Amino acid sequence: MLKYRLLFGSIMTAVFVGLILLDGYLDGSLTDKFPQKDTQAPLFTILIALLAIPAQFELGNLIRQTGAHLFKIISIPASILLATGFFWMQLVYSYWNLAIYWLLIPAFSFLALFVVQAVKFGTEGTIRNVSASFFSIIYLGFLCSFILGVRILWGPWVLLLFIFTVKGSDIGAYTLGRLFGKHKMCPKISPGKTWEGLAGAALFGVLVSLGFSHFCGIMTALWAIVFGAVFGVLGQMGDLAESMIKRDAASKNSSSSIPGFGGLLDVIDSPLATAPAAFAFFYFVV
Repeated sequence: MLKYRLLFGSIMTAVFVGLILLDGYLDGSLTDKFPQKDTQAPLFTILIALLAIPAQFELGNLIRQTGAHLFKIISIPASILLATGFFWMQLVYSYWNLAIYWLLIPAFSFLALFVVQAVKFGTEGTIRNVSASFFSIIYLGFLCSFILGVRILWGPWVLLLFIFTVKGSDIGAYTLGRLFGKHKMCPKISPGKTWEGLAGAALFGVLVSLGFSHFCGIMTALWAIVFGAVFGVLGQMGDLAESMIKRDAASKNSSSSIPGFGGLLDVIDSPLATAPAAFAFFYFVV
């Protein structure tokens, strides 16, 4: 399993970094040598829209194992529209319009779910099916919008800092947890997680954050330490949140589509859960 994790982890990292840097080069945000275009992150927006589709299918499979049904005909387009909200904001140049957009998409999506429920199942399982479908829209759509927001508002290097800090904390948690883990942190949710692993997550998060901040000049060393430690821990909380979903569905992984990792949800769980906090950090602190 470790060799697959290393192999496919390296491939995914190279592809992701390459796409983000190409995206930044095309819109002028990679360096100050080129003027920035009015519309930022087109490639990353397309990537997010495409990933929303298999992510919804994975979540739908988990939801089905709990006895509920995911209405993909609504959840997929709604999650894509929510996740890409910051991109459309650039076309209207108005935060107020974005706020209206974010209010109307969930509202109309929520009501549309009742229509699908009535057509497919009548009254049977209304609360269960509508709640599960709306949950998928918020989890994969609304939370993901903050990742795109970080990229558009602060550029590719800040996005990479955020993603690598959070995913680096996963490596730290796994490494120190395997080497020194003895004290279980949340045995009812994730039996493999330990307090030693959490300390490793914070440590690796600090190291990655310091490295990025030093070479890219994103923030001071002190703030880099704070960011790395806090988001190293928060990343593990995001992983626990997805573990709760999987345990409820009596499943170890969201799928087996990515060897060594499980499914797409197992890869994006920590960035999804920490994206709102990262957005708030960069908005209010940096």
